[in-house]
Amino acid sequence: MFPEFSLRYARLPERFYLRFDPVPVPEPRLVAFNRPLAEALGFDLTTFDEQRAAEWFSGNAVPPGADPVAQAYAGHQFGHFNPRLGDGRAVLLGEVVDREGRLRDIQLKGAGMTPFSRGADGRAPLGPVLREYLVSEAMHRLGVPTTRALAAVTSGERVFRRVPEPGAVLTRVASSHLRVGTFQYFAARDDVEAVRTLADMAIERHYPHLLGPELAEGERYLALLEAVAERQAALVAKWMGLGFIHGVMNTDNCAISGETIDYGPCAFMEAYSSTMVFSSIDEQGRYAYRNQPWIAQWNLARFAETLIPLIDDDQEAAIEKATAVIERYETRYEAEWLGVMRAKLGLAGEEEGDRALVEAFLETLAAGRADFTLAFRRLSEALQEDAPALLELFEDSQALREWLPRWRERLAREAASPEAVAARMNATNPLYIPRNHQVERAIAAASEHDDFAPFEALREVLAEPYAEQSGCEAYAEPAPAAERVLRTFCGT
Repeated sequence: MFPEFSLRYARLPERFYLRFDPVPVPEPRLVAFNRPLAEALGFDLTTFDEQRAAEWFSGNAVPPGADPVAQAYAGHQFGHFNPRLGDGRAVLLGEVVDREGRLRDIQLKGAGMTPFSRGADGRAPLGPVLREYLVSEAMHRLGVPTTRALAAVTSGERVFRRVPEPGAVLTRVASSHLRVGTFQYFAARDDVEAVRTLADMAIERHYPHLLGPELAEGERYLALLEAVAERQAALVAKWMGLGFIHGVMNTDNCAISGETIDYGPCAFMEAYSSTMVFSSIDEQGRYAYRNQPWIAQWNLARFAETLIPLIDDDQEAAIEKATAVIERYETRYEAEWLGVMRAKLGLAGEEEGDRALVEAFLETLAAGRADFTLAFRRLSEALQEDAPALLELFEDSQALREWLPRWRERLAREAASPEAVAARMNATNPLYIPRNHQVERAIAAASEHDDFAPFEALREVLAEPYAEQSGCEAYAEPAPAAERVLRTFCGT
């Protein structure tokens, strides 16, 4: 059933990983399987056997051709450097070439205690596995670069976090699991050749346009830094446009590919607040919504530090070149963010006052405590006259009423029909997101009652986030007061 593994990472020198066979679980059961993704990866589903799949996706059996390894990496966690983290509960089975010719990692998460576990049990509770499955697949459908979920398996055992919970294993697919922290692991050990090996791998896998004789070696690694910064700027701008809060933007969760990785205490905002924090472990608000762009820049600076010996033999010259790239990030991010927000307001062109118009709308959301997602979605109904469904989202709509004429006047200068603008906006502003209370309902039903119907129903709705779906109105609504989620938790 599995496509052929290429084992690129497992063929690196052994200091890049530790070999590790997944720890078997007592009763593996396949509870979710992403058939479209499996087909895109090249799986042969004509021979699909659910029980055999459960054995493979739980780690009870190693798929043919796989060579499981736990990857080594370090990381700044909430600003504090840990020189040795690594895959404490994950195992890379290997890489496959998908039907479009792209190399993709296949990783089990929750596969047992590895040599990097640092005393933890190496397992994953069912709740965080289902959360990552739902949110990562929703992000994919929303057009955000992300790791993806291939399968979820319950383990038949309990794991202990705040309370005993059913155990599970997630199969995750990524363009790669190279992180800023992967580079930091070797830079902290002054292993320049290992950093060079990683940089060459990153270029080959993610930035092949940098290959070729036109770039000198140092220029190529500087161009890698620039390319990673460009992708991070675009990625975080997309997060901000969706009201998504990652929750744990440590350097070990910053992917070199530019994909969103690690859906631990993540959440989507409802009532807009730029200072919103959900993560139970982010007590100081380091990774609050408004801080995400600048934390990404901070992480990129840590990446730049690892590349200094590769960029130029003259350390001062290398630092100067890398610093210039990091400083350009701010301008790049602002352009990406403004492009995202223009599209959300239905603006096709660019005018000097657009930023002020966007910021004024966000201020109306904050003043009225309006739902971020629905306010943008229903804005298309107010192109010609005030829309009751939009106004009712605001506790106080006076600021919005004053803003709407400014927005309509700006749109009028583009001479597009209201129908065309509305269609454009509704293709940009989703109706359905993984609302925290809906995710928690699905998790509770599965964890407490072994009922996966709410999970499946939510997954189906989130597969079409921009299209209005009959009978699914409740999935678009903010949480009732009694179900508001104010804190989210890691699965470790």
